[in-house]
Amino acid sequence: MATNDTELRAALEAILLVAGEPITVASLEEVFPSDGPEAITIQLEEIRKALDERDGGYKLESAAGGYRYVTSPEYDSYLKKFFARQGEGRLSLAALETLAIIAYRQPITAPEVSDIRGVNCAGVIRTLLDRKLVKLAGRKNVVGSPFLYRTTKEFLLHFGLNSIQDLPRLEEFAEVLGESLAEELLGPAPGEEQATAEGVGSGVAENDEAHGVRSAGSEGEAPEADATRADSAGETLDAFVDDGVSADAIRDKDPVE
Repeated sequence: MATNDTELRAALEAILLVAGEPITVASLEEVFPSDGPEAITIQLEEIRKALDERDGGYKLESAAGGYRYVTSPEYDSYLKKFFARQGEGRLSLAALETLAIIAYRQPITAPEVSDIRGVNCAGVIRTLLDRKLVKLAGRKNVVGSPFLYRTTKEFLLHFGLNSIQDLPRLEEFAEVLGESLAEELLGPAPGEEQATAEGVGSGVAENDEAHGVRSAGSEGEAPEADATRADSAGETLDAFVDDGVSADAIRDKDPVE
């Protein structure tokens, strides 16, 4: 239990240093019950401010609803050289396009993804499942009951997003995705009469009922047997946006095909 602001701040710095994932204020309240969320948040922001003013090799960022240390993006090239992993673990164009479709149209089925891209995406989706960037999210109530896919918490972490709503607008992302793919995503969603440009730009089609979702669990997870691939070990990826990345994000073993 911290007895003053200095001790609380030092303790928070220590926890952030050894944590393997973003730490939420709620989880920190369990460690510092007498300090309360306001005091914890104030000290976290003080840590962030001090690191920003220091302009050093790492900083504190908010991601996936929590706080974590990340390396400063301008030193990314040095980190890559240190780990001798230059050029590895990056998303291929096919994987980037497929992931973008899932991110902007989730929940979505593999046939719907393939229809938008114009090619069979089953292999790419399997790779994204292995990387834990997407997950199974129940089945769609149509003939054949195909699986639905959503992005994961790991997706948010790897790309430096605090929530799916932080995705760039599709109009801004057209240069990366290509004009034709961006236009496809801006058009009507599969199985829907019309999706507004505003709704697509905000990131996600959140209404599961509109997609005919049949939930596979309380968290939208698929049955355990079908989710095995989604739970397999996956390495982190370089961010496809210009943002800070964690030290883990440069340790990928295999490029996404």
